[in-house]
Amino acid sequence: MTTDTASPPTPTQTGARTEEPAEITPAKPWPRKLGRLTLHIVVVLFMIVWFTPVLGLFISSIRTKTANATSGWWEFVLNPVFTFYNYRQAFDVVGIGGSLSTSLAIAVPTTILTTLLATMGGYALAQRFKGRAVVYLLLIALLVVPPQVTLVPLLRAFEVVGINGTIPAVWLYQVGYTVPFGIFLVRGFIASIPQELFEAAQLDGASSLRIFRSIVIPISMPIMASLALMQFLWSWNDLLIPLIFLGGGDLSAPLTVQVAGLVQTTGEGESMLLAAAFISVALPLVLILSMQRFFVRGVLGGAVK
Repeated sequence: MTTDTASPPTPTQTGARTEEPAEITPAKPWPRKLGRLTLHIVVVLFMIVWFTPVLGLFISSIRTKTANATSGWWEFVLNPVFTFYNYRQAFDVVGIGGSLSTSLAIAVPTTILTTLLATMGGYALAQRFKGRAVVYLLLIALLVVPPQVTLVPLLRAFEVVGINGTIPAVWLYQVGYTVPFGIFLVRGFIASIPQELFEAAQLDGASSLRIFRSIVIPISMPIMASLALMQFLWSWNDLLIPLIFLGGGDLSAPLTVQVAGLVQTTGEGESMLLAAAFISVALPLVLILSMQRFFVRGVLGGAVK
């Protein structure tokens, strides 16, 4: 005799109402929007604070001496009267054109040499070889040596060699004291590249030079752009080194030295100082705005990885 086991009644059979699952209401988007709005407001405020001095310098450089002496630069909005007389005087009287050429002749080769040598050194130190730790520690030790300590010995050495008062003397000094930092920066980025990529290239018969040219340089473009931007700004804004190693030469003084000399002038020189100062700021400003994306990618990539 078999006993049938009764199955439990379903909610439909008993007439009970089925409870539907409660709907999950999405979170209100207003906290996220409020956070983004706050972030945008803070960024805009920082931009205004950062750009206001540059704007004031530019407006003052295109106003007359009388207007700058009697009213603030912000009154240019109410009375937009401008002139480029200050810039003509800066080029014709002071010789800003020659100073601009000298600054470019110093900063551009220095930037190229520093970026290339630092990338080569960073790639070499990223490889595994005996004594790498010792070389790396010596490189770190060079970063703490004050450059001012070597000014007099190098000045005498350049006089003996016969390059004192020339642009190559400034190249040697600026490149020599920036390459250790550049190698330290680039090495951290190159070390993050998977070693399997290099090993695969070696198995295919690629030489170290081919790997450096075809793999390392294309991948390291962000950090190279960051280093190039930093080196250009350091070289462009440097006052002490050109003042020491170019003093007494026949070349036009760089913009930094020329602007520093105009600071001591009064009268007509004040108007020319405003024009010269804005010219010295304009080119680095354009580079920073145009390369900021590569700068952030390169620095963060080398630091985090």
